[in-house]
Amino acid sequence: MPGPPPDTRNTTGLVLAGGQSRRMGGADKGLVEIAGRPMIEHVLDALRPQVGALLINANRNADRYAAYGVEVVPDSLDGFLGPLAGVLSALEVIDTDYLLTAPCDAPLLAPDLAPCMHAALERGQADLVVAHDGERQQPVFLLLKRRLAADLRDYLAGGGRKIDLWTARQRLAEADLSHRRDSFINVNDPEERQRVEQLLLNRLPAG
Repeated sequence: MPGPPPDTRNTTGLVLAGGQSRRMGGADKGLVEIAGRPMIEHVLDALRPQVGALLINANRNADRYAAYGVEVVPDSLDGFLGPLAGVLSALEVIDTDYLLTAPCDAPLLAPDLAPCMHAALERGQADLVVAHDGERQQPVFLLLKRRLAADLRDYLAGGGRKIDLWTARQRLAEADLSHRRDSFINVNDPEERQRVEQLLLNRLPAG
């Protein structure tokens, strides 16, 4: 099987698993089982062939995440500052030019996320790309250049938290992933878990 194209080899994939998961009763969402496997396994399996390296951002259960053979990076800033803190931590340690982010609670991750995002980056001559599902932006699905780390640190240090306010400050492009709308379904409660589990089971080959 051929490897990923050159631009994606120069990309590190980051799975964001550093949140407090309040809507799931504080459970570590990446480790919540769905279709017989922890959610993060589904995400890692989908992301791994699309990138040259992988990281997991996590602030607890680091040993369990590290067991997947992936480097685990905690937030470098204290206080659970949200997904952007995880993005910053990754930008500060990667040695690729690009970072592609996805949350741990989106087990239907698109198999063509990276190429779609890179195509949008090139078309828009942008520094940062956000995925768009045909109706709205999906702000935790980002492709960004490593050199944005300093600007992101300044934004967080100044009290900024909202992803869309920070991305709007950059040379931004959108990637049309309306053909992969289901891939943005995230598991925030038991009902959504049941729905996504059925979608995953429907994808499995018979027998």
